[in-house]
Amino acid sequence: MQLLLDTHTFIWFISGDQALPQRALSAIKDTDNKCYISIASIWEIALKSSLKKLELKSDFDNIIDFLAENDIEILPINFAHLQRVITLEFHHRDPFDRIIIAQGLVENLTIITKDENFPSYTERLLWK
Repeated sequence: MQLLLDTHTFIWFISGDQALPQRALSAIKDTDNKCYISIASIWEIALKSSLKKLELKSDFDNIIDFLAENDIEILPINFAHLQRVITLEFHHRDPFDRIIIAQGLVENLTIITKDENFPSYTERLLWK
């Protein structure tokens, strides 16, 4: 399975937060699955960290090492993703989530998220 981690999913994974359900955690750790994180999520984490709206357990600079150690690949934003964003209905207004949704749709990825707005766009979700 190919998985795209939503921003909160990644934050909870990196911090070992118990809010991340066992099913989601197992899917991320399963070496048969390929995991991705959007560059938009990394940007969101950097932005919220700089605004002091998010406190990471470790230094932001350690994220790149954590990704490598856990075989999580950064998914860049490409033109096809932006074309898909334009066609999305406005069930969700958060620009970071909208690009993550578009990337999941374009790349046929299963998104690991707790966000209740995501099912309005795709059934390829994993959480509980």
